[in-house]
Amino acid sequence: MSYTALYRKFRPLQFNEIVGQEHITKTLKNQIMAGRVGHAYLFNGGRGTGKTSAAKVLARAINCLNPQDGEPCNKCEVCKAALSGSLTDIVEMDAASNNSVEDVRSIREEVNFLPTVAKYRVYIIDEVHMLSTGAFNALLKTLEEPPEHVKFILATTEPQKLPATILSRCQRFDFKKISEENIEKRLKYVCEESKIEITKEALKLISVLSEGAMRDALSILERCVQDGADKIDEDKIKDLVGIPKLTMIYHMTKAVFEYEVEEAIKALNEILDSGKDLSNLLWEMIKYIKDILVYKVTNHLQIYSTEEIAQIKELSEMVTKERLLKMIYDLSELENDMKWSSQKTILFQVGIIKLCSKITNTKNVESVDNVPQNCVKPGNKEVQAQSYPQSQYTQVQNANIQKKNNPSQTTTQNGIQGWNQIVGDLKQSGKILLYTNLINTKAVEINDMTVGIEFPNGLTPFAKSVLERPENIQELSKQVSIQYGKDMRVKILENTNHIEPKNENNPIENMASSLDIPINIIEE
Repeated sequence: MSYTALYRKFRPLQFNEIVGQEHITKTLKNQIMAGRVGHAYLFNGGRGTGKTSAAKVLARAINCLNPQDGEPCNKCEVCKAALSGSLTDIVEMDAASNNSVEDVRSIREEVNFLPTVAKYRVYIIDEVHMLSTGAFNALLKTLEEPPEHVKFILATTEPQKLPATILSRCQRFDFKKISEENIEKRLKYVCEESKIEITKEALKLISVLSEGAMRDALSILERCVQDGADKIDEDKIKDLVGIPKLTMIYHMTKAVFEYEVEEAIKALNEILDSGKDLSNLLWEMIKYIKDILVYKVTNHLQIYSTEEIAQIKELSEMVTKERLLKMIYDLSELENDMKWSSQKTILFQVGIIKLCSKITNTKNVESVDNVPQNCVKPGNKEVQAQSYPQSQYTQVQNANIQKKNNPSQTTTQNGIQGWNQIVGDLKQSGKILLYTNLINTKAVEINDMTVGIEFPNGLTPFAKSVLERPENIQELSKQVSIQYGKDMRVKILENTNHIEPKNENNPIENMASSLDIPINIIEE
């Protein structure tokens, strides 16, 4: 008997089994019971959130011979054929590998024929944003005036890549990330049904690592099961997933915080000698410093053990939030520079030296007296080392004071109502990376459906990549829509200002110049 993956074995067969998307399943069931099923649907959301499962259930429900409260019975002739994959009236197409005009034209030819068994011919097109421009144009006419016996269900993780003409002809449903609590409950059910022994702490860890994707959670669980362990615990998950032991990262980060260049380089060399990839090491360090910042702001972290939390607490007390933000920016810029360099190790070492430098950026902080009071700690070396731009200090400080004094204020700020409040709320909700990349930005109304984000201080490639992530665009659109009281879109206006270009051909010279130290580059 062939083996079936857990995510396929436990794929939801009814709407009430789809976890965390009740706002969508309730509406779909009501439409089916009322006989008001649309001709085209767009299911949007992150990976593993139930888009394809919901599409399959919907396709069966509208064709079921004995539907029950909007749910498919899964017992009639049509439902059984659909579940076995033998029903030709339900067509599933992956647009990632079938994205040409010819693929869509074949659909246009088929829609003129009546279904063979079912009531409707249903086309489920997954990853629809991968269709070519020509394919979208070919699909448009069919979506505009489809035969009564044809239904389309489009699924995508990137709706912003779809033409507006396609979007306007579909009923759109946004699938949100599944909460950790719901993922944990579903995993517990799967383990009980599959007779898998697992600790409560392990269930919690998997739910956190899955980042809102049920399929990812089941994949992690399956890897643990296939490893042959009698009982799955936290250590087993960490070993299989590849979560690194943080001892060396902790020592290197601590050395940087204390401006101990020799200790930092020593720790770096020990990590490199163990065969650690430079890119992975840099990412782990950025994530670790980000988690220190999150802990400093919220006093809460997940995944880490009690001992690791104690270390993070110790480190968080050594630095200000502003320096942590500056380090994240510097390391992110280093990551971008390393992509184009053939001397990655040297570049990394210079980057660590720069982080340990006590040189004050005189362009931004003229004297210790100009540093905001919330950054000054008596007897702390932080004052001399701080080089975060004074303008950003002032704006962040003013925004915090204004929010404290007028927590409900929604007057016009930076072009649209409440933009500073929206950005500040991102910080309060723990979306630190998104918040830091929106500091000092302005929001302007482009038209009655679109708000643009301007960057007076320039937009770095890293910031652009962060802000254009689908989940971040979705979050910003949601917050702006709440502010306006109607659906709004958000657009990144990257040409509003430009950062002074650097010498991309030699990023090491750029760092050496900023450090004001002599570095001889030996060409091999």
